[in-house]
Amino acid sequence: MSDIEFSKDEKEILGKKLQMYFSEELDQELGQFQAQFLLDFISEELGAYFYNRGLADAQAAMQERMEAITEVIYELEKPTEFVR
Repeated sequence: MSDIEFSKDEKEILGKKLQMYFSEELDQELGQFQAQFLLDFISEELGAYFYNRGLADAQAAMQERMEAITEVIYELEKPTEFVR
């Protein structure tokens, strides 16, 4: 897995969300610089867990779709004397 990297605009948005959370939920002020450090920490230390969960969810969704496609293909088969 490559490092999780956000664009400058994404980092700004995420930093503001962290600042808002700290202000509203924890009644603490978090400076922009502190928010960026916290975001870097979360990305480096926790990001892989979220990334892997996303991959697992995507794999499960794809597996469901593949099973549905397989069923449709079997429904399209014409009857023959050949048995699998």
